[in-house]
Amino acid sequence: MPAPRRDLTPAMFTVISQVRARLAGQPELATLFTQCFPNTWQTTLEDLPEGQTFVQTGDIPAMWLRDSAAQVSPYLALCAADPEVRRTVAGVILQQAHLLETDPYANAFNREPGNEYHFDVPPPGPWVWERKFELDSLCFPLWLAWRYWRATSELPLDLRPTLERIMDVMTTEQDHDGRSAYRFERPAEYCVLPSDTLARGGRGAAHAPTGMVWSGFRPSDDACTYPYLVPANMFAAVVLRQAAQLVRELYGDAELAARAETLAVDIREGIETHGVTEHPEFGRVYAYETDGLGNWLLMDDANVPSLLAAPYLGYCRADDPTYLNTRRMLLSAANPHYHAGRHAAGIGSAHTPGRRIWPIALCMQALTAQETPEGRAEVVALLNTLAHTTAGTGLMHESFDPDAPDTYSRPWFAWANSLLAETVLTHLDLLAGDA
Repeated sequence: MPAPRRDLTPAMFTVISQVRARLAGQPELATLFTQCFPNTWQTTLEDLPEGQTFVQTGDIPAMWLRDSAAQVSPYLALCAADPEVRRTVAGVILQQAHLLETDPYANAFNREPGNEYHFDVPPPGPWVWERKFELDSLCFPLWLAWRYWRATSELPLDLRPTLERIMDVMTTEQDHDGRSAYRFERPAEYCVLPSDTLARGGRGAAHAPTGMVWSGFRPSDDACTYPYLVPANMFAAVVLRQAAQLVRELYGDAELAARAETLAVDIREGIETHGVTEHPEFGRVYAYETDGLGNWLLMDDANVPSLLAAPYLGYCRADDPTYLNTRRMLLSAANPHYHAGRHAAGIGSAHTPGRRIWPIALCMQALTAQETPEGRAEVVALLNTLAHTTAGTGLMHESFDPDAPDTYSRPWFAWANSLLAETVLTHLDLLAGDA
């Protein structure tokens, strides 16, 4: 069920009115924004005691650390001037810190105590919806807190204990086999996909230390083939540097800042040493996953963090040569999850088998396009595709068939709606014909 519906604030009405006016010549896109921008606000947010905000992901009644940060992302620009938006986003930050204290290895949490995945080994605690360790689950709360601080010059909590907890886990998982107690197994009869569980008795694939942080699962909630997930480590390197800036400037904590910076350097060096390989057609490219044993997985998944999203995350520039080589590879048949059909072409996910494209990936492709005539044309074409592949719902979905967009998964997927809104706001001048 949707969370209790909350009214839009005057500032939100203003944003919608301004965007609709500027997109008057593109009624489908204007209508899409009008429905997507408020979707998270009106259907997924619930106030909790002590100022916290629970963020339901959509048609799954749980709060993902990743999704919840991304869902409120388009509202951050309103935090400085709109006290209601500011209070609500601050509540998300408080709730994320509380959840990380509850279990820093879990990816999703319950609104109330429950036992959705009671059959997992070891069984999760009552507040945990699912205990798949995904490195990005540690990154998104820092990303949200840093962006909120940049928008408001304050935080609703002392972030240092949360940062220390996150770095403790990351440091442990730099040597997973040697130091970590984390295991995850799901009995075969409960696995929707084979990737719902980890190999080697729940420890994941064999690997050697690289300086990167081990991850059991991808942001798609599917098990990693090789446990060093390069885009998640890219994100970790970025948010640790951001956190270092925050704790140095806000708290004057040079020691904690130095620890975060050192860890960020270790991770980045691991990426550039072990996460890069030569492709016979595309040249020097980033791998999606590696194991430190000489194996690389060359692909991308729609879910963020992705290789496609590297400039959006802040790891590199959109015109970085290695990124551009990687991007060309990802947006081609060389990526097993790239699909092209009569109505769309883009990246999908192993999480939705078959020829399915994810709107999240189309948005991210637009958000990482270059500032060139070709890049601007790419953005316009992508937004046109998104506006015409909603199956008449006026909302984003998890995935759709590029030959038959009326065939889609997850009718209520708030992350995708928020990212569509963010993409339109980012490129509004271009879409309105002013750039």
